[in-house]
Amino acid sequence: MIREERTFDLAPGRKTEGDVVYWMSREQRMGDNPGLLFARHLAAKMDCGLSVVFTLADSFQGATLRHYDFMLRGIQEVALSLQKLNIPFFIVQGNPPEKLLEFAEANKTGTVVVDFDPLRIKRDWISEAIRKLPCKFIEVDGHNIVPARFVSDKCEFAAYTLRPKINRLLGDFIEEFPKLEPMPAGSGISFASNPADLLNALKTDRRVAPVDWILPGEKEALKVLNAFIKERLPGYKEHRNDPNKEMVSDLSPYLHFGQISSQRIASEVLKRHGRDKNSEAFLEELIVRKELSDNFCHYNPDYDKVNGFHDWAKKTHKEHASDEREYNYTTAEFEEGRTRDPLWNAAQMQMVKRGKMHGYMRMYWAKKILEWTETPAEAMETAIYLNDRYELDGRDPNGYTGIAWSIGGVHDRAWTERPVFGKIRYMNFNGCKRKFDVDAYISSIERR
Repeated sequence: MIREERTFDLAPGRKTEGDVVYWMSREQRMGDNPGLLFARHLAAKMDCGLSVVFTLADSFQGATLRHYDFMLRGIQEVALSLQKLNIPFFIVQGNPPEKLLEFAEANKTGTVVVDFDPLRIKRDWISEAIRKLPCKFIEVDGHNIVPARFVSDKCEFAAYTLRPKINRLLGDFIEEFPKLEPMPAGSGISFASNPADLLNALKTDRRVAPVDWILPGEKEALKVLNAFIKERLPGYKEHRNDPNKEMVSDLSPYLHFGQISSQRIASEVLKRHGRDKNSEAFLEELIVRKELSDNFCHYNPDYDKVNGFHDWAKKTHKEHASDEREYNYTTAEFEEGRTRDPLWNAAQMQMVKRGKMHGYMRMYWAKKILEWTETPAEAMETAIYLNDRYELDGRDPNGYTGIAWSIGGVHDRAWTERPVFGKIRYMNFNGCKRKFDVDAYISSIERR
């Protein structure tokens, strides 16, 4: 059974009559999926049918062929796994709330179970579906180890305010989820089109090609996790900020598409590696920092705008609005890596070619966009456009929060005042040179 603290009634007072539908969205996996487990529990409790539905939008906030390809190949694996458990799976293409409405009405649905998602577009979809359908809607947080609504009811100021709240509860919430029980034989017929057919029908930007260095799906996510624990975690704390060492986990695309749970990652790290300086550094990022991002996007409606910054950051930006910029680049110059900074260009090209920029470079990359644009608002718009277009984990709370930290000091404090940046934390080329071999990094990207 799934903890009650993970669930939230989005339409209180509604009665339940009819089958259960799990509206899969953020958590695209069969294993360790609280929303799916909760939906299966409800179906057994009410002795009714269960279906899993994925609504495929024709376009989604700048997503390209790269993103749809990774997602749909992962979803195909989910569909095949569910088929073995007699759980019907359907992909319906079009406007998500409208397609859910059509499916629910055609299949006598009484309860819809949805994934917790703090992003505006997903919340709008759910709100529209609730307005149009008389069903009961239950939200389940399967993304955070400690559920976002439960751990805090406000936008936390920084990691140091959320961390103790998470740590007080973490011992109770790092637990093994039960296995998904099959439905009775003959419960329904799954429908999941071939990913290639679905991709061909989409009206998405095809100029950003899929990548071949990482494979999608639950099984591959577990392989990547196993390799990280065995090969890279032992040196994580010391080398994580050196892009030449490649000590990062490479799990962010899988987490973004919900192909693996934070719960599984944390559990395996603790079970197989134990607690030391390396696992603590990694778990701080996986749990506290990632869940802080969900908190920020859930409780701050302007998470992707300058209005979402702290007052001190807005003030310092205003005071330095007329500062002269040494360089001022167009979006096209940024996108094509045509700045005067070879390190920045290399980071941009790593993202364009690989679909994943090293985490330390993402901070430098975003801060330079602030330095080289006319306004913080333009910097935010440019950084979000590039991040969401090329990063496999684009359109994610981590991405929006990381950009807001870099450009607007979100979850940070005021630093020494400088031109253009004001009191926003500063990063420069020489600082990177002190941390790692900049020339080696640039050369490695140019060779790819």
